[in-house]
Amino acid sequence: MDEPAHILVVDDDKRLRELLRKYLSDQKFRVTTASDAEDARAKLSAFAFDIIVLDIMMPGENGLELTAWLRSSNKVPILLLSAMGESGDRISGLELGADDYLSKPFEPRELVLRINAILRRVESTAPAITGEISFGDFSFDLSREELRRDDEYIRLTAAESSLLKALARSPGVPVSREALTSESPVDANNRTIDVQVTRLRRKIESDPKYPRYLQTVRGTGYVLIPD
Repeated sequence: MDEPAHILVVDDDKRLRELLRKYLSDQKFRVTTASDAEDARAKLSAFAFDIIVLDIMMPGENGLELTAWLRSSNKVPILLLSAMGESGDRISGLELGADDYLSKPFEPRELVLRINAILRRVESTAPAITGEISFGDFSFDLSREELRRDDEYIRLTAAESSLLKALARSPGVPVSREALTSESPVDANNRTIDVQVTRLRRKIESDPKYPRYLQTVRGTGYVLIPD
């Protein structure tokens, strides 16, 4: 089965935020919430999201400003929530790169329909994760999730395979423990990820105590350093 889409709901209205969290969770989405732009930035640094449901009218940095910041470096789909009569803000949001908008008040079912429509569009245009990355005597096929050393296949557990794939998608870029946890097929936490890293190092490092390829980034997580 496919993993549920991970949604970030950003709204300063605590009641609405919790209602959306519960409703979307009941619809089999994975939901994280944020109370303002600063909170959203913190969540974005820790997790990978499939879509953001973002309120325009928030104190401090508003939804339009956060949309502009996101589009400078992030392609995650954005669905804006706007109060009735804010047509100018809705147009500005679309010009800044938002994917859709929904006026408050709205029917929760319509929100789900719009979320699914955006996710289908993204899926239809997203390139498949393919290719191969090499490090030392090893090569890892991202599409097949197969690790080889020369012509020998190295057996990986599902957790080890998902960990290596998450790191191989962004070689040389540190990936947080939280982001790795969110992609794990097992019930993982930061400690579980550390254990999986230790096990994976035993398979790919000549000296696991002094890793060359799968390195720790203090205070962040881990990074895969290819040749």
